[in-house]
Amino acid sequence: MAGLTGTILVTGGMGFIGSNFVRHILAQYPDVRVVNLDKLTYAGNPRNLAEVAGDPRHRFVRGDICDEALVEGVLGEENVDAIVHFAAETHVDRSILKADDFIRTNVQGTRVLLEASRRAGIARFLHVSTDEVYGSLPESGAFHEDWPIRPNSPYAASKAGADLLARAYHVTFGLPVVITRTCNNYGPFQFPEKFIPLMIVNAFRDLPLPIYGDGLYVREWLHVEDHCRALAAVLAEGRVGEAYNIGSGEERTNLEVVREILALAGKPETLLRHVKDRPGHDRRYALDCGKIRGELGFAPRISFAEGLREVVRWYREHEAWWQEILSGDYQRYYAEQYGERAG
Repeated sequence: MAGLTGTILVTGGMGFIGSNFVRHILAQYPDVRVVNLDKLTYAGNPRNLAEVAGDPRHRFVRGDICDEALVEGVLGEENVDAIVHFAAETHVDRSILKADDFIRTNVQGTRVLLEASRRAGIARFLHVSTDEVYGSLPESGAFHEDWPIRPNSPYAASKAGADLLARAYHVTFGLPVVITRTCNNYGPFQFPEKFIPLMIVNAFRDLPLPIYGDGLYVREWLHVEDHCRALAAVLAEGRVGEAYNIGSGEERTNLEVVREILALAGKPETLLRHVKDRPGHDRRYALDCGKIRGELGFAPRISFAEGLREVVRWYREHEAWWQEILSGDYQRYYAEQYGERAG
């Protein structure tokens, strides 16, 4: 793979995938400097990047991607060559409770970044998206990059809007945009509202593990380290104007995942709690990743079995990290989301 050089602006670099990507780039690409723009919402945590706080190739800027003057100033002052855009509201359940922030950040924020990039002459804009923009699949088949965009949640709709804006800025203005769409990620530093860390943390605390509906919803799971490798490949060599699916081919039902977590945590299955389903719940996601394999030679290295063992161990060894998160704000969200569903 071609090397990466220059200055990369990473938006949302204090979040789960963003912070893992920043560490990956700093470790693997010595000629890259990272400017990390993050608003530090509830899911943005400076402790995610404590180990690189003193790295002279990493600069943190606290700010909102919807702030046009700030974004234009950062691009100019830092001589940014490329943008990797993670910053987004990402949790489907929160989008169902209140969609406003998703529209503002995911759509308007992306527009601000695209427009500032056009004016600044950015050489590459990598827009990081999700398989949820495609909608839901039946029991067989997989989404390919030309699949129709049919989102079914406010979160997915906001990401679809951002995808389409990115595409439009490429077609209309010639902005060198590349889009990636990934399956469900898991790994260290993931906020414990998300499925896998929620189940791990609840298991460690001997709390009920709330499973929506029958628990047979199917997701494809990719370790965040593999995702970061794929993103670096697309940033370096992906074709401008194209979209690339990034997946693992490893599908599991939610019930299977939770049972694996309980076994790894040494906890009984009596902690399983089937709760009322959420509205608009997509039954299955799966990605056809032939394009990124064929063009860029990407293949995941971490199996789900290995990765899940690693992540359960990570949360066991980093209890202080997640205990700090389980504050009043998190408890209020948990009560509002699950309420009497979870007991």
